Amino acid sequence: MGSFSIWHWLIVLLVVLLLFGSGKISTLMGDLATGIKSFKKNMKEEDDASLAEGAPPAPGTHPTGTIQGPAATTTPHATTTTTTSRPAA
Repeated sequence: MGSFSIWHWLIVLLVVLLLFGSGKISTLMGDLATGIKSFKKNMKEEDDASLAEGAPPAPGTHPTGTIQGPAATTTPHATTTTTTSRPAA
């Protein structure tokens, strides 16, 4: 009762081949291989991008997307209270 014998696996393989056909299985395996290659390529590009982000900026360039602190604002913000009215039920 423990593990399956070789005959069990051969019958399962035969049933799978009869249900799906060899063309569908080869197409499926090709798609799987393409997906794995694409995943590996994107992971490598992400590693390269993270290495580039960790490098110091070139001289004469300024970082983009800097956030200014509260002292950098020149106009004071007025405090307003907004009330909303809900219709009576």
